Amino acid sequence: MTVGIVMLVHTALDRAEQVIRHWVAADCPVVVHVDKTVERAIYDAFVDSLADLPTVLFSTRHRCEWGTWGIVAASQAASELMLRTFPQVRHVYLASGACLPLRPPQELKRYLDARPMTDFIESATTADVPWTVGGLSEERFTLRFPFSWKRHRRLFDRYVSLQRRFKMHRRIPPGLVPHMGSQWWCLTRRTLSAILEDPDRKIYDDYFRKVWIPDESYFQSLTRLYSQHVESRSLTLCKFDFQGKPHIFYDDHLQLLRRSDCFVARKIWPHADRIYEAFLNPDGRSVAEAEPNPGKIDRVFSKAVERRTRGRTGLYMQSRFPNENWENGVTAAPYSVFEGFTELFEDFEAWLSRATGAKVHGHLYAPDRVMFEAGQTTFTGSMSDSSALRDANPRMFLTNLIWNTRGERQCFQFGPMDQQGISWDIAKDPNAQISVISGAWAVPLFQLNRNFAELRAEAAQLQRIESEHLRALRSPYAKARVRIWTMAEFVESPMEALQSVVDQIGTKGPRRLAEVPRMVDLTGFGQFLQNLKNQGMHPYLMGDFPVEPPLKNQPPAPRKPYLVK
Repeated sequence: MTVGIVMLVHTALDRAEQVIRHWVAADCPVVVHVDKTVERAIYDAFVDSLADLPTVLFSTRHRCEWGTWGIVAASQAASELMLRTFPQVRHVYLASGACLPLRPPQELKRYLDARPMTDFIESATTADVPWTVGGLSEERFTLRFPFSWKRHRRLFDRYVSLQRRFKMHRRIPPGLVPHMGSQWWCLTRRTLSAILEDPDRKIYDDYFRKVWIPDESYFQSLTRLYSQHVESRSLTLCKFDFQGKPHIFYDDHLQLLRRSDCFVARKIWPHADRIYEAFLNPDGRSVAEAEPNPGKIDRVFSKAVERRTRGRTGLYMQSRFPNENWENGVTAAPYSVFEGFTELFEDFEAWLSRATGAKVHGHLYAPDRVMFEAGQTTFTGSMSDSSALRDANPRMFLTNLIWNTRGERQCFQFGPMDQQGISWDIAKDPNAQISVISGAWAVPLFQLNRNFAELRAEAAQLQRIESEHLRALRSPYAKARVRIWTMAEFVESPMEALQSVVDQIGTKGPRRLAEVPRMVDLTGFGQFLQNLKNQGMHPYLMGDFPVEPPLKNQPPAPRKPYLVK
């Protein structure tokens, strides 16, 4: 059994030909769809250039305009031809002409051979995805979109407004739960043939034909109806900027792509000669058959987006100036807020108090009561632990606490299960030092022995709350000193992060840590997150935990050359 490649091509046909020959050399049949907008003479020349390859076929051509049905129709036509012509194909991998294999195809074949019944497709419900840009999430499934967003933008916007005004909604086909995700999937023959041969396919096709950007929802939704096992992730590395546009990889991204361990990357600049030469070299060897891990380079992209959208501290960009709501200090003295630390470490509050000498409270904004240091019921200034008094004015509760304890550093815990009325106040406070381990709230859920459907619903709710809070911390109005780690990033190097936290508080002077808190047992946590993904909930705040433990029989890393004089 092998993997078949369905390739959607519309430009840079010379590069597409190189990649096709690379797949065919590894005994992977390829079915190519060329956009109908490509001139006939260019198309004929492209077909002739590949005539010497009997396992390369061309499917019926469709006009593939962004956001329209044509991309789905092209994928359907090419997939049908693949399944009909090549019975030895067990998995079908959808790629574009701008995609490039980063690892030898044999590694992809071995990876899929070990998972013969697994479908790899990013598939999450609309309530759980952070990717939608442009204000349409659930509405893309309940409104009609007969006009092209690019060619007829005015008609597109007016028709959307008209449907909203007169509450014109259409019904979702019975039994179908809309899901969204990357269009670059790898499906088993069983699942793909079930989708294409479904007796109700005409109903689904007619419905998705008027969905906005159906290539991000058609296969993602229907796979949920037929697949035995869904891995809600793509094997293709595809990054998007804050405007929803795909990142383009150039020659200077070569080492970055090598670090990703992904099988395929998109989108490669057609003139990136060094990248094409490096990855299409038949003599190339992979260091280790590692699990695809785009999280290795996520931080680089996150920092790039942060630099582009937020700028640097003290450097004012024309698009961000002037700022509104300048304040002369929300509170009277510096204080520290910790988010996710008590969930990840045992007895964290007592340890931090010993390490820094500061007053370390629990969750001051917990729903049931104010958790002062050592469980006190009253605190300096006759402050009560009553949650009702605190919630009457959350901001004044904080300012009173800091005022009453001037000269003594205060620290407290905060999280998505707390009262959120203080979120924007601490974000805009220059006296606040906020340390966040995003997604750590999932650890207590992971440790619970409860119905998984209930855990999934609670996880989705907590993720939405924390996402809103992080948006406040990252807003252009935030003045607090904020440090945010994803949970995966923090667990990789906890000592360095803890040392930086203690140094920033600085109540006892800089020194190396002699004692550290004990981290909770995270065995199985990565699989717990993958189970959430497989159930349609996308836990994106935790970072990328490996789904499986590292392979035991990895080949040793090559030794570096050295010169003997």
